[in-house]
Amino acid sequence: MLDRFYLIVDGVDWLDRFLPLGLSLVQLRIKDADAATLRREFSSAIAKCRAADATLVVNDYWELAIDLKADWLHLGQEDLATADLAAIRAAGIRLGVSTHDEAELEKALAARPDYIALGPVFPTTLKKLDWAPQGLEKVTDWQKRLDVPLVAIGGITLERASAVFAAGADMICASTDVLGAADPEERLGAWLDARATWARGTR
Repeated sequence: MLDRFYLIVDGVDWLDRFLPLGLSLVQLRIKDADAATLRREFSSAIAKCRAADATLVVNDYWELAIDLKADWLHLGQEDLATADLAAIRAAGIRLGVSTHDEAELEKALAARPDYIALGPVFPTTLKKLDWAPQGLEKVTDWQKRLDVPLVAIGGITLERASAVFAAGADMICASTDVLGAADPEERLGAWLDARATWARGTR
């Protein structure tokens, strides 16, 4: 079972700072980089995480994930529409998918993912989105309907985490709350300390 705390970072350098603290689940999300940079960053990230016994999730670049023999891949809806799901599964890669509404949930479930991400739960500054905050009620509703883990994402701070778990999320994904903190290591340490108090779900 994956860790209940899931961090998104935008560069491999964060891993040198965070993995020694005990981070065990991290997604590397890189936008607007050339092919050589992407290969270098993801290859390095996979190696660093494996050495630390942590799970690295590749964001979006499914062909590169296959080529680099990644263990996990996360796809947004646009990438899901064009990805070769059969090739991804044949490579033994486990899959997470982003969703924001009912139509996207249906498309995601058709891909037989290993987790579903719902967001934004709260207003977020991580990236510009066309969707309004989903709220805790939708977290509760979707958790009851899924037989795979539900990842809550978007605007989630450590102070909001307990309420999000109480609403039914199996996992929480954060980024800005850690990367944007005055002391990212201290903030991550607080998240990692808190995770021991969260009752583990059954899925």
